[in-house]
Amino acid sequence: MRIPLSWLQEYVSSPAPLSAESLHDALVSVGLEEEDIHRFEVSGPVVVGEVLEFVEEPQSNGKTIRWCQVRVAPGGGEDAIRGIVCGADNFFVGDKVVVSLPGAVLPGGFEISARKTYGHVSDGMIASAKELGLGEDHSGILRLVDLGIDPDVGDDATALLGLDDVAVEVNVTPDRGYAMSIRGIAREYHHATGHDFVDPVDRVTPVGSAGFGVNVDDREPIRGVPGCRVFIARSVEGIDASAPTPPFIQSRLLLAGIRSISLPVDITNYVMMEYGQPLHGYDLDRLTGGITVRRAKAGESLTTLDDQVRTLDPEDLLITDESGPIGMAGVMGGAKTELGEGSTRVLIEAAWFDPVSIARTARRHKLPSEASKRFQRGVDPLVAEAAAQRAVDLLVTYAGGTPGDLGARVIDDAVAVMPTIAFDPQSVDGLAGITLEHSRISDILLDIGCQVATAGSGAVDTWQVTPPSWRPDLENSPTLVEEVARIAGFDTIPSILPPAPSGRGLTPIQQAKRRISQGLAHRGYTEVLSYPFVDPADNAVCGGVDESKQVRVANALDPQKAVLRTSLIPGLIESAQRNLSRGVVDIALYEAGSVFLPPESLGTTDIAPGATRPDQDTIDAMNQSLGHQPWWLSGLFIGQQRPRGVGQHPESAGIADALDAARTAVALAGGVLEVTQGSHPVFHPGRVATLMVAGEEVGVAGELLPSWCVERDLPRRVAAYEIDGSKLIDLAGTDPRVVDSLSAMPAATQDISVVVDQSVPAATVQAALAEGAGDLLEHIALSDEYVGEAIAEGSRSLTFALRFRADDRTLTQAEATEAKSAGLARAAEVCGARLRGE
Repeated sequence: MRIPLSWLQEYVSSPAPLSAESLHDALVSVGLEEEDIHRFEVSGPVVVGEVLEFVEEPQSNGKTIRWCQVRVAPGGGEDAIRGIVCGADNFFVGDKVVVSLPGAVLPGGFEISARKTYGHVSDGMIASAKELGLGEDHSGILRLVDLGIDPDVGDDATALLGLDDVAVEVNVTPDRGYAMSIRGIAREYHHATGHDFVDPVDRVTPVGSAGFGVNVDDREPIRGVPGCRVFIARSVEGIDASAPTPPFIQSRLLLAGIRSISLPVDITNYVMMEYGQPLHGYDLDRLTGGITVRRAKAGESLTTLDDQVRTLDPEDLLITDESGPIGMAGVMGGAKTELGEGSTRVLIEAAWFDPVSIARTARRHKLPSEASKRFQRGVDPLVAEAAAQRAVDLLVTYAGGTPGDLGARVIDDAVAVMPTIAFDPQSVDGLAGITLEHSRISDILLDIGCQVATAGSGAVDTWQVTPPSWRPDLENSPTLVEEVARIAGFDTIPSILPPAPSGRGLTPIQQAKRRISQGLAHRGYTEVLSYPFVDPADNAVCGGVDESKQVRVANALDPQKAVLRTSLIPGLIESAQRNLSRGVVDIALYEAGSVFLPPESLGTTDIAPGATRPDQDTIDAMNQSLGHQPWWLSGLFIGQQRPRGVGQHPESAGIADALDAARTAVALAGGVLEVTQGSHPVFHPGRVATLMVAGEEVGVAGELLPSWCVERDLPRRVAAYEIDGSKLIDLAGTDPRVVDSLSAMPAATQDISVVVDQSVPAATVQAALAEGAGDLLEHIALSDEYVGEAIAEGSRSLTFALRFRADDRTLTQAEATEAKSAGLARAAEVCGARLRGE
């Protein structure tokens, strides 16, 4: 909402002069958001001049210019008459015009100076309306007689035309529609400063009129509520629609963000900005019969003022005459009854329309307008008659019309009945923390327009408060408390910081999560955060949860991604796709976040309606329906993880990268990763491992199915891992920063090569060797695998490096060999291993 200062000062007293900055400060103090300050880009000497004479001079380029003598100051001194070159031909000797003298600056940063042109030194410029920023008319210069004014030569034209005015812009929240008007802003300025406020409605006296048929038959087909509860019609006869719009109306509308169109239209817009009541003017001679307010019928269409043919919806609220639709109520009028330069009889409409109906129609047809913005927020239903009268008065004054006899007055008495609210003044302290005298609370409520009924001294527990007609947002006691706090000043609410609870910082689980995430980032992996809403099919294959059991979002932004994730891999896939599309081909990503595993039952139907608190059983059922939301960890690798360098071959992402990252995460959690052969629907069956900690499965790692990757525009080779982080932290249970003491005893190292069936996982063999070797074994690792000559078909050779150590003595090689042999015996027993070469 833009508020020209000169307009505001007509209805509220203020210290002179009122600055834009001080107005912004005042409005911010009562809860309106500061946006911007708007000014006309005109400065310097711009004055009223009189054309004394001119000589038309044809030019070689075919253009004819006028060499003019223009008086720009009273008298006949040397500086009073200027020679000016002008290319326009729509003015005459004796006309008073607007002259920009050297030193003036016009919109667009156009600086005026004395310059030689067409063989003369032009000492200024005779300006058009467009050059002054007053409109789009550039067909000729601005003749002040066309504006109906006759100022003195030398007068300041910026003040005369309102070009010295300033407008401040504030953001009006949807619940405060009354502030979408000069009337509402003036009232808010009064609340902020205490300066006297005069309601513009009080300055007009509506004149009743009748004889024009208006029928309201507008029940909303879905909600069954009336769409129109007030309809006021007033007529004006004998107007001159081509008469100029007064400069003060033009300038104020421009500062308010509305372009000047024609005098009748400008007047309806002017009253809308002033009172907050949208108006519409019909050419009375183009109406057929009376007006009916109704809903659209199937198949109806309407050509609106923007010359677009719009197919109507049965929910659209229409203004119709006997010929059919002539306007979309509260949104845009129809072209059929549009006011034109030849219009002489006008019917002014001022109505109250249902905010929901107007909002839906405006959005359905993509037709936002100044009128619909106000109707959507709620218009004062009792201001329509005064607004219609104000428009009639302005048409009489500036368009030369006379009030007509035709009119109509349709008012639903229930629309003016505001609900009475039971209000406890003690709640101001209880809810807002502001201690105010009851008399001060009462004064605030009365000042904003409420009616307050108290008993006795006013210190009773409950008051009966009736909000004003322009405040439909005041619905209950808390909204009244908020209003009292707003007017008293939000800065009066005491700022009391609650004492910080005693504690020891982050919990061990929080520390572990942070340690894992930061450790992966330090390893060079890039953390991403993806949306938890995913495609049900991808969710099912990656998370292993059937689509029917996934947690579905009731009102999803994207119907294709309407379920909550049970795996982090789909989100990483989307991140990888986005990076690949932008030319980033070497990717190492990870994400840590919650997944949403389905509960036994989704939701409960036993929730009590309204303000009734559910019982404990219902609350327990609601909590149980939330499902399990563990913290998971996942990573994805594409492209070269070690780029080509001097003496170094590039290495593409593979299962080793996924296992390495998973091993890092487990180590950061304080655990030891165990790897066995695994299976997973989305992973390559020969390149997938089950991740285990302390003998329990915590995740999976490997390479994704090439065909599945290609379907998603990814390279054929993509490595990934996924770990149940919550389970990992529970199983690890050890701070990795706590290390064992170093032994002073030397180690004994040995290798062992065994032959096993190819179906036996290496991890199984390693575990059996470790079990049999006993406590002397300090470390074991797989160092080589061989399949080929000297190895039976269907078998493979596995070589393990073993390190033995005793804490209290130097271990002999014989003791190490004995322990190794015990490990071999156990491996032979468990998986049929035999020493290679035997």
